[in-house]
Amino acid sequence: MKIVSCCRILFVKRAIAKSSFGSCKAIRNVFRRFYYTMIMRRKIGIILIGIGLLLGCVPAKAQRAGTAGRKIQNLPFVDYKLIHFGFSVGMHMQDLTFTHNGYTTEDGQNWYMEVPSFSPGFCVNLLADLYLCPHLNLRLSPGIYFGNKVVRFREYNSGEMMSQNIKSNYVVVPLDLKFSSKRFDNIRPYISAGVMGALDVAKQENSYLRLNKFDCYLTFAIGCDTYLPYFKFIPEVKFCIGLTDVLDRNRDLPNPADIKFTNSLERLRSGMVILTFYFE
Repeated sequence: MKIVSCCRILFVKRAIAKSSFGSCKAIRNVFRRFYYTMIMRRKIGIILIGIGLLLGCVPAKAQRAGTAGRKIQNLPFVDYKLIHFGFSVGMHMQDLTFTHNGYTTEDGQNWYMEVPSFSPGFCVNLLADLYLCPHLNLRLSPGIYFGNKVVRFREYNSGEMMSQNIKSNYVVVPLDLKFSSKRFDNIRPYISAGVMGALDVAKQENSYLRLNKFDCYLTFAIGCDTYLPYFKFIPEVKFCIGLTDVLDRNRDLPNPADIKFTNSLERLRSGMVILTFYFE
């Protein structure tokens, strides 16, 4: 009995010691984690403070360097004129967006249309710019665009294909609101948005498709004013989204069977991408 009691007492002591050691180890691990956490937070805080000081010092240094080495501004007061004029030349690409309705002819044909590639055209504009405030201008730039669109027709079941070249010469009247950033040396980026009316003065053939003469576009553009010693040179990219259905449905066809192409379309809208170089 004494031996059993001694063994029990010894086992209890070892268990207590083991648990005490485990508790001490757990407490030590907690303190160690807390210590390393504080150290890491301190390091992160130091890094963040260093980044903040760097970000604060770099602009100030760049400003001092820019002030010391800034270029002479060309045409410093040209943007404050109430109105000024210019002209532009450039190139553009015309596109058509087809919305098909799944029309099927009596003999089971389903025709689909697309513009597979773009043909660059030429454009020229005049410009009148009205100053509204330091960052806003109203711009009117009437002009004429020469271009074409090649439409490809494909029959879904047989794979039969044909094409039509639609030539368009647009007389356009764009009206844009131009928002300019702050000028830096001799450059000044800007964005613009507006509307553009277009009248097609080209004589269209009475072929598979014929377009209406008038269209209206919603326009968005991005460009950059570059100030040269005697004038401003401005490259600009403009995106034009057609707002009306330009498909002419009321017409007499030489071959009445060709009405299937018109009947296959629910809506037809035009669009353009324009690269322009202004001289002001």
